[in-house]
Amino acid sequence: MSTDTDAGDDRMEKINVRVPEPLLELIDEEWERRGYASKSAAIRDALRDWVTEPEPLSEETVADLQRSREQRERDETTSLDDVADDHGVDLDG
Repeated sequence: MSTDTDAGDDRMEKINVRVPEPLLELIDEEWERRGYASKSAAIRDALRDWVTEPEPLSEETVADLQRSREQRERDETTSLDDVADDHGVDLDG
């Protein structure tokens, strides 16, 4: 490992990581499309997400999800395609 600095960041350790070629190809396709300054910045962001505990859902959100599940089970829902058709909306354009 070597130590490096990045603009605005604290000291960072450089690590070597081996990834399968298909994964590397996906990373190469995505980092710039998603607006990252570099592949390293994108990978650092992904690693931060990996080590950060997700926020728990609020009781209200859990209750809303339960109601939604129950509505789906009672067949009380309508697909987006059906709603678009009913209102003459083209979802592809």
